[in-house]
Amino acid sequence: MSRQSFLYFLVVIFVAVIVGLGGVIAGSLVVYRAISEQQDRLQSAIPEISQSPAAVQAPVSTTITNFEDAVTQAVENVGPAVVTVVGIVPGRESFFGNVPDTPVSGSGVYISEEGYIVTNNHVVENTIQVSVILADGTEIPAEIIGTEKYADLAVLKVDGSVPMKAELGNSDELRPGETVIAIGSPLGDFKNTVTVGVISGTGRMLDTGLGYEIENLIQTDAAINSGNSGGPLVNLEGEIIGINTLVIRGTDMGSAIAEGLGFAIPANTVRVVVEQLIQKGFFSRPYLGVNMQPITPDISRMYDLPVEWGVYITSVEPTSPAGISGLQQGDILTKIGDIPLDDENTFINALFAHSPGETVRLDVLRQGNVINIEVTFGETMSG
Repeated sequence: MSRQSFLYFLVVIFVAVIVGLGGVIAGSLVVYRAISEQQDRLQSAIPEISQSPAAVQAPVSTTITNFEDAVTQAVENVGPAVVTVVGIVPGRESFFGNVPDTPVSGSGVYISEEGYIVTNNHVVENTIQVSVILADGTEIPAEIIGTEKYADLAVLKVDGSVPMKAELGNSDELRPGETVIAIGSPLGDFKNTVTVGVISGTGRMLDTGLGYEIENLIQTDAAINSGNSGGPLVNLEGEIIGINTLVIRGTDMGSAIAEGLGFAIPANTVRVVVEQLIQKGFFSRPYLGVNMQPITPDISRMYDLPVEWGVYITSVEPTSPAGISGLQQGDILTKIGDIPLDDENTFINALFAHSPGETVRLDVLRQGNVINIEVTFGETMSG
């Protein structure tokens, strides 16, 4: 190879190397720019990702805080109006000797600036002396204005200044799952105890074992204990939506122990009954004027009766609505108005579904024949 050819070869090699390096550098620049752009995009997204947990957590923290504040505020709005009700049931003679006077206690709540307090009938039933203990420990004598056995309500009145009155809400608007607060004096010692739960159900019915059922009750899992009876069940707005009346724990032999089964009388029932008790001293109920024996499937089989449900008329007051309408001893009453007497409707509940002065048709079985009798109910002072 000549010198000139060798030099030409070196020039070609040099040019090729330079071109190759340029391609590598250009390619590297392209890759570098792509990586840089990708990193910029990732970094711009990182603040959004880091903020997302905070954005999710903030409402939860706020909700919890607001819930606690709502409960605290509701208790502050109603708590001073809640009282402990203390009564004395007189002693009596028994098979085992003289039984001394017995103290009883429950709860109550001021509902007016005139000093009226609502509680349960069973808290003050058969008492000869009643007083209330305020949230600050002051004890004041109380007067029983009126009672209503079948709704388990009573109204008391005390003199002096009212520490606070609580407002009755609208119990028809309650929904299962809604938060509620029970305030009362469990065991008579732990005054103004607060428990929180939810509405477990509405429209509940419980058999009292006394020939009638308490209807349309509110069920809650807020802890209710002995001594809470008569205290308020409150919503988060600080309104009374019920008056606590009883709790079921399972008392029959072999039955499971139940927890969280508390019941309250709805505020709308309380409002109607209490207004009459304050105005009249009694609650007006329809009056028929018969003595009767409930018929159940067991009794029907035992006495070979023609129906499984109803009431057997054992006596009729001659001048009562029943006597005037023609009801007789030995009649079997099976229906009052549109309400049949069966496993869901007792005689008392079917009767109390009507009003004094109302005229209804009774379905009666007499000597094997079904007859219809119209009766106009009288009025009785239920208490």
